Amino acid sequence: MFKRILIANRGEIAVRVIRCCREMGIETVAVYSEADAKSLPVMTANYAVCIGPAKASESYLNQDAILETARQMECDAIHPGYGFLSENADFAEKCEKNHIAFIGPSSEIIRRMGDKQEARQLMIASEVPVVPGSRELIHTVQEAEELAEKLGYPVLLKASAGGGGKGMRKAYSKEELAGAFQTAKAEAKAAFGNDDMYLEKLIVNPRHIEFQILADRFGNTVYLGERDCSIQKNNQKLLEEAPSVGLNESLRREMGEVAVRAAKAAGYFSAGTIEFVMDAEKHYYFIEMNTRIQVEHPVTEAITDIDLIREQIRIAAGMKLTMKQEEITIRKHAIECRINALTPGTISFLHFPSGYGVRTESHVFTGYEVSPFYDSMIAKIIVSGDTRLEAVRRLRRALEELIIEGVKTNFEFMHLLTYHPAFLKGNYNTGFWEEHHKTIEKWNEEGREQ
Repeated sequence: MFKRILIANRGEIAVRVIRCCREMGIETVAVYSEADAKSLPVMTANYAVCIGPAKASESYLNQDAILETARQMECDAIHPGYGFLSENADFAEKCEKNHIAFIGPSSEIIRRMGDKQEARQLMIASEVPVVPGSRELIHTVQEAEELAEKLGYPVLLKASAGGGGKGMRKAYSKEELAGAFQTAKAEAKAAFGNDDMYLEKLIVNPRHIEFQILADRFGNTVYLGERDCSIQKNNQKLLEEAPSVGLNESLRREMGEVAVRAAKAAGYFSAGTIEFVMDAEKHYYFIEMNTRIQVEHPVTEAITDIDLIREQIRIAAGMKLTMKQEEITIRKHAIECRINALTPGTISFLHFPSGYGVRTESHVFTGYEVSPFYDSMIAKIIVSGDTRLEAVRRLRRALEELIIEGVKTNFEFMHLLTYHPAFLKGNYNTGFWEEHHKTIEKWNEEGREQ
C-alpha cells in the first residue's frame, strides 16, 4: 500500500481524499494555489505545498510543478480527484514515466476513452448501443449538413475531446447548423486545445443515467447500480439520485451488464462511470465514459455502503476488488444536492445540516473566502432513506437546516425544487430545467415577498 499520496486538486474532493487516506494510514500532501492558502485541505493534510498563483493554469494545471512536488515530497502516488488533470492522459503518462502511481486508469485508457469518437467506435465494435451519428470526425459544415439530412433533425454537435458540457451545440434545422458547428469548434479549441467534432442524432429530453463501475487489474469488473443525473442546467448537474425511478430491476441489470462490457472492452481498471441517455421508450445509448471519480460518487456510496475512494486507491496499489457482483446490493435511496455560490465573497456564518441519513461534503467554513477563480460548487448535501419519499423529505429537512450567510447561493431554489410535482413523481428528464425553472423561481420570489 502507498505511504504518501499527493492530492492534485482542491476543495471538497481534496478533503474527501484526505479523510480516506487518514483512515487508511496513508500520509497526504496537499498542493494549493496562493488563493487557497487558508483552505481546509491545507489545514488537514499532513503536508501542504504552494505550487503557484490563483490562476488554475499556473497552479492546479501546472503538471511540472505538481510532479516536482511529488518527487521532492517522496510521494508514492497522485490522486487527481475530478476536473483539472483527472482525465489528462499526458499527465497520467508523466506520472508513469516518473514511477509515481496515478490513481486512476492508465494514460492509454484515458486517451482512448477521452477521445469521444474513438470511444464510440470501440463501443460499436463491442455491441454496446450508441446514439446514431457519425462514424468518423466531421471536418466541415458541408459534411455536417449531409449527415444531419440522413439522420434527421435535431442533431447534436460534440467535441471529440470534450467534457463538462463544453464544445456541445444543438441544431434543430439546417439554418442553425453552420453557426452551431463553428461555435462548438471554437469553444472546444479554447477549452481543450482540440476542435475535432462529431455529430449525433439528438435524443430530445432523455434521462441521463450513469452506471458506476469498479475494475481491478485482474479482470474483475462490477457495477454498483446507477445514478439519475437528469436535472441539469446548461449540461451541469444540479441533483442526482439513485436508484432511478425510470428503471426497473430487469432494465437495471441489463444496463449494468452492458456497462461492465463497455469497461472490459476498454481494458479498464479503477473507478469509472459509463454514461447513457435513455428515451421515453426506454431505449438507451452509450454517450461517454468518465475515467475518474465523479462529483456524485457519494450517492452510490450511500446506497451500497462501499467506499469508492478507498477502492480506487486499493486498485491503484495493485490490489483486487473486495467484492463480487452478487455481493452488491442496493440498500437505500439516496439524493445529492449541489450547493453553488452565485457570488464570490466571505462566508460570515455557516451551519451545515446533520442527523440520521444526512452527509455533507464541503471545504468551506465560517470566514472562508469564496474565490471567483474556481468552480462555484461549495457543498454537496447527500441524504438517504429506506424509500424515495423518505429521502426527499430528509433532503427538505436538511436544506431547511442549512445556513450560509455572506454569499448568495442556490439552496433556496434547490429546496423548492423538491416540492415540484414532476420531481416528486420522478417524472423528469434533461428538459426539467428549461421547462420548470421559471415556475420554481416564481415560487422563490413569492416566498420572499411574504
